[in-house]
Amino acid sequence: MKKIRLFIIEDNRLLREGITALLKKESDMSVIAAIDESEFDLKIVADKKPDLILVDLGLSKYNSLDLVINIKTEFPDIKIIVMDLIPIHEDILKFIEAGVSGFLIKDATISEFTRTIRLVMKGDNVLPGKLTESLFTQIIKIAEAEPATEKIVDSVKMTNREREIVNLISQGHSNKEIAFKLKISIFTVKSHVHNILEKMALNTRLKIAINVNKIPPH
Repeated sequence: MKKIRLFIIEDNRLLREGITALLKKESDMSVIAAIDESEFDLKIVADKKPDLILVDLGLSKYNSLDLVINIKTEFPDIKIIVMDLIPIHEDILKFIEAGVSGFLIKDATISEFTRTIRLVMKGDNVLPGKLTESLFTQIIKIAEAEPATEKIVDSVKMTNREREIVNLISQGHSNKEIAFKLKISIFTVKSHVHNILEKMALNTRLKIAINVNKIPPH
């Protein structure tokens, strides 16, 4: 079985070594490098040939966004997951634009950690549940504060159910409350949220938020 080759960039030595030790226990993963930012160089990435890089969002000396942009420019096929305590929504949007495939909150369980890595390697894009519940509200607030200068990309459409969920999230409802209101399971809500995020964040970014009420049903 081919193992996922992981590269970790984390300033906190204790956290870096702890993540490394935990991931080394996974039969389908191999930590090929774990460094702090002072050791980082694109040549190391070229030499190590990782499948996925875990990057600390709060690097003290190196701008993490610039680091991600440099990596994706040089190695577009490498997947990147950003780690932080609680990333702010503006940061999330910037990192998505830069090509990041997933976000991990540092209080995540090991099962959440490994699941995110595996999903990203399968081609999914992953945002922690506790962030999705408020992200749409933040996006819409940003959009409403700016003139609506662009139309929705015609190729991106949402189902009626997805539109319902976007509207409920924009009103501040949690996944649990949405499930209750729509009489569906929380799992189903999370599945819809994942699909919506892909359509919004990856295809049109803020453009859909600007015209959220004009999204045509599929």
